[in-house]
Amino acid sequence: MRPLRILWVKVGGLWPPTTGGRLRSLHMIGELSQRHRISLLTTRHPADEAASLRIRLSACERVESLPYTLPKQGSARFALAVARSWASPYPADLWRWRIPAVRARIRERMKEGVDLCVADFLVAMPNLPIRTSAPVVLFEHNVEYMIWKRLHEVEKRPWRRAMLALEWRKMRQYEAKACARVGLTVAVSEADRALLVANAPDADIRAIGTGVDTAYFHPNGAAEAPAALVFTGSMDWYPNEDAMLYFVAAILPELRRKVPGISLAVVGRDPSDRLRAACAAAGVQVTGTVADIRPFVAQAAVYVVPLRIGGGTRLKIFEALAMGKAVVATRVGAEGLPIVSGQHFLQADSPTDFAQAVVTLLKDTAHRRALGMAGRRLVEERYSWTQVTKQFEAHCEEVVSRHAR
Repeated sequence: MRPLRILWVKVGGLWPPTTGGRLRSLHMIGELSQRHRISLLTTRHPADEAASLRIRLSACERVESLPYTLPKQGSARFALAVARSWASPYPADLWRWRIPAVRARIRERMKEGVDLCVADFLVAMPNLPIRTSAPVVLFEHNVEYMIWKRLHEVEKRPWRRAMLALEWRKMRQYEAKACARVGLTVAVSEADRALLVANAPDADIRAIGTGVDTAYFHPNGAAEAPAALVFTGSMDWYPNEDAMLYFVAAILPELRRKVPGISLAVVGRDPSDRLRAACAAAGVQVTGTVADIRPFVAQAAVYVVPLRIGGGTRLKIFEALAMGKAVVATRVGAEGLPIVSGQHFLQADSPTDFAQAVVTLLKDTAHRRALGMAGRRLVEERYSWTQVTKQFEAHCEEVVSRHAR
């Protein structure tokens, strides 16, 4: 097939590459731009620089990054967005991402002629025209309604629980309509695909794998600290913050009773004051933004993923496995990944079971190394970004061919 003219729409930014979604998109756009004509339309915070993204994606035909500030919780703009969303079909989280400048640019690019539009994450969809001249692929890194449903399930405050109940139901309804509206929806795991199909049974929904840069993330021979744990992730993403608050309150005390001297490093951007305070009281290291997470992962004996909320797949687990690390994760933490508990990682869901799994690995070096080696082999053999992008590319080409008939 000839090179495709692809308009890739990603609101919420792509740079710096500090989140799993950004990393996934950057790697895949980079791969696709070697064979296709990619026009990227994204947003950025006005204070962020845009040159680095253009350099990273220099093979793209066009990289346009529009400044946009998302209404933050507690602000008057946020309250207004929530109020306006109630009378609309949009959940409040999607209403905030309706950006007039983005909508205008999409219309301009469509008039210039494209073969395919990729809506990267559900939040891109409110900016697309109802009818487009080119087929649309919705790239679902998460099942969005499930994130909000899980937030509702763990919320204790009655007023907020009621708001989240409305939000997740509206998100489920909008997500189903979006999947039915586009030519194809691409999920990042078979588990996500099953949830999306159940929500939109008449939609065409496929799954691709999750990738990892196995050349960048690899065992480097660094000595492990014998009782060191690590968690990495964007700490301004609520599921990550919740995971660490939960770990510090419910799991770490049990661990310290069994393994005196155990340490934990929480590595990732923009931790809240609430998280910093909880970690300081527990003697836990919080790094904030770091240039390179690999040294922190390398020195840890066990990588922990105690997520209770989330969707999609956790790139952080593949990164840890690529570095040969033993991982302990909850069911939600490992959800959607093709890994087997006892073979590639240990799954544990209650605080007691999670603590015991970590203790088992800390005390059994051979077991720890065997899990890490098995994980490294898995990602090397099956989950490079080149392999994953080829799956995505084949689906895109099929959609374009179908549209042309």
